[in-house]
Amino acid sequence: MSNLDILKEWYQRVWVEADLEVIDTLFTPDTEAQGMMEFGVGPEDFKALAGAVHEQIEDVTIHFDRVVELDNWVWAQMSAKATGKLNEGTVNVTGQIMCRIKDGKIVEAYNQFDFLTLFEQLGLLPEHTLALCLAGETIG
Repeated sequence: MSNLDILKEWYQRVWVEADLEVIDTLFTPDTEAQGMMEFGVGPEDFKALAGAVHEQIEDVTIHFDRVVELDNWVWAQMSAKATGKLNEGTVNVTGQIMCRIKDGKIVEAYNQFDFLTLFEQLGLLPEHTLALCLAGETIG
């Protein structure tokens, strides 16, 4: 199985199928995903984070727009589409991940996802939040 196959399995199982138990299979116990929160997210924290996101969205599809594999590293730029559970609206979000795979498991992960747009589309933040903040407006 290629590193890209492992990454695709991660997204299919964790984000599309909401199979949070697979996190223990595809992460090592000491893997920390960076970039999801202001601290590294280990397997148990990742289950809580993914569970919280799944409380907000359903019917997730993921498309890998660009991919680079080099040795034991894989980088992907992706786009995701889902339905918001609160407003039943379509949610589109983009992101990137770079991870290192060893023995079929993700041992390092560096993420960047557009959570600001996600939460705007879910109705949890006002539209144009970034523009409002850049203009000096406070939210809340």
